[in-house]
Formats: sequence, C-alpha cells, structure tokens
Amino acid sequence: MKGESVTVHRLAKRYGSVTAVEDVSVDVKPGEFLSLLGPSGSGKTTLLMMIAGFELPTAGLVKIGATDITHVAPNKRNVGMVFQKYALFPHMSVNDNVGFPLRMRKMDRAQIQRRVREALAMVQLDAYGSRMPCQLSGGQQQRVALARALVFEPPVLLMDEPLGALDKKLREQLQIEIKTLQQRLGVTVIYVTHDQEEALTMSDRIAVMDSGQIAQIGSPASLYRAPTSPFVAEFIGKMNFLPVEYLGPAKTGPQIRVSNTSTVSVTRSLNGHDMELSPGLSLLAAIRPENISLTARGAGGQDAIAGTVYTSIFLGTHQILLVNIDGSSSPPLHIQMPASRDLSALARGDAVDIVFQTSAIHLFPGRGDGQ
Repeated sequence: MKGESVTVHRLAKRYGSVTAVEDVSVDVKPGEFLSLLGPSGSGKTTLLMMIAGFELPTAGLVKIGATDITHVAPNKRNVGMVFQKYALFPHMSVNDNVGFPLRMRKMDRAQIQRRVREALAMVQLDAYGSRMPCQLSGGQQQRVALARALVFEPPVLLMDEPLGALDKKLREQLQIEIKTLQQRLGVTVIYVTHDQEEALTMSDRIAVMDSGQIAQIGSPASLYRAPTSPFVAEFIGKMNFLPVEYLGPAKTGPQIRVSNTSTVSVTRSLNGHDMELSPGLSLLAAIRPENISLTARGAGGQDAIAGTVYTSIFLGTHQILLVNIDGSSSPPLHIQMPASRDLSALARGDAVDIVFQTSAIHLFPGRGDGQ
C-alpha cells in the first residue's frame, strides 16, 4: 500500500448565506498524517466530506495525485473512510463487513477471503470474523471499520472523529495503534478531531480550523511553540493569557507591565504580526503553565511577579497551582509543577514570587489592536 498526495485548492462550501468552508488550500504529502483540528462549526468535517465526495464544493478543486476528483462520485475516488459511528452493517458478520468493499469491486472469493484475513489480523481481530457487530465492544467495532476501510488498499484514508465515542483509556490505546499502522502501511491519512491531545499524539502536521478557514498549519511542535494567534495558542495545549502594556526598551531588554507593581522582560516580537511596538501599546501576553515557576516571596529576582496562592490540584505526574497576580484583575494563572517537587508547604493565601521563562512569553495584539 502506497500513499498518494492530496491537493485541496481554494475549496469553499456555502449553504445559502452560510459559509461553512472558505478559500481553503492545503497540500498533503504522500504517506502524511494530517489532522484537521478545530471546535464544532469550524468547517473541518465539511472539508473532509468534500474530499470524500459526500459534499460537492461551491468552488475550488480536490486532487488525489495528479487526478482531479472534484466531481467524481464517492465510490469512484478509491479512498477509505472511517466514521465516528462505525457504520457497520448490523446484519452482516465481521468477515462480510470487511469483505464488502472487495465484493463491490467484484474480486474473486479466494482473494476476498485472503484479504479479509490479512485485514483482520492487521487490527488484531483475526479470531472474530464469524461474530456479528452487536457481539463486539465499541473498540472492536471501530477496528472492524478500520479494517474495512483498508482492505482494498486505498492510497488515502479519511477519518471523521473515529474515536470520539470511546472512553479515554481505549481512545489513547487506539491512537497509538492507528498511528503505528499508518506508518507501517504508508497510507495518507486526513483525520478530523476536536481533541487537541489526539491531534498532537497522532499527526505529522495539524491544520487548525476556525470559522471555515485554516488559522495555522504546521507540525505539532511548531504549533505548540509558535502559535500565530490567540485562537491557536489557546486551542493547542493549555495557555495563560494576560492583558499587558508594552513599556519599551530597558537595560535588560523590552519590558511589559503585568500588574500595577510588576514588569517583566520579553525576548519575542509579536507572534504572526508585523505591527510596530511602541510604548503604551496594549498587548495580550500568553505563556504555558509549564513555563512558569514559583519561589518564596522575595527570592524570584528582578523579573519576579508578586502573587498569592489560590489553590492547588494534584494530577499524578504533576500539580496545577492556581495563583493570583497581586494588583491584577486577571484570572488566576495556571502553573504546572512536577509532582516530584514537594509543594505541600504552599497553602491558600501564601505569598509567592511568580517567575516567567521570558523566552516562552508570546505577545499578540491586544483587543482593539488588530486581534
């Protein structure tokens, strides 16, 4: 099985006055795992359905390899499809469900039996061929749906929130299994999800969608480390946001005012913007919970921010502390600390110094300044 490239060029879908997808272009490389990530209503499923052929675009084109398939019927596109609801035939056995695409292609019986055995072995269900779908768990049914989508060896596999109905532990297990299988087979995958952890775990690249458009596309690491908008910064991982004032250059570098009493040095310019920074400009600062640390009051150095512990949450591998910035009306900062560090001495109301990793502070235009 060899993956093919998928090209989407200026694709749009409108339903009367409602625009679901607007001017989307993306090139998916052969064998790549691309996730379409976004909230409900962002256009990700509509985009996938246009690639699959279940929705006709209002404008634009879709190509697999060098072939324009924009107006080709879904059953003629030679792509595999896995849905959230499995879409198995309840009156057919597992063997018959998996063999269905091959019967539609009029393969001979011996070849169908061989392909079905191989496909079920691939998803670790080779002993379940005679069972009916109602005799399987949700995870097993989704494996059958995956085997059926792969049995005819399509170059492209489309997946629409396929793990959304499963519990967390099973979902995490299948994420690894699907990614491992995809890498072994070399098939190109376009995968729709609203779960950012799922996208980060499985993808070579992620296209973050917002209001029918791609807000940013890149590797999981690049989106996490260098978001170009507050929307992407918030949707990929956890992020603290603070309204700040740009104060201009100082001896230790450019400064921002975080509260009535605290300023912090920054090393970045505006993320994804060319706007010139000038003193007095309102900005939005963003920093991840793991890029903040706490020390005793007075021990944090000149860039320390005075704060007060609000509460702490133990999460096994790490702890989350909620800390208010003194002199600021912003919501409490979420600060992630290793569980191995003894934080039992910190209690609600304790005075602390908050220390930002200055190279990890992202700056965006403030509200009313182009955001």
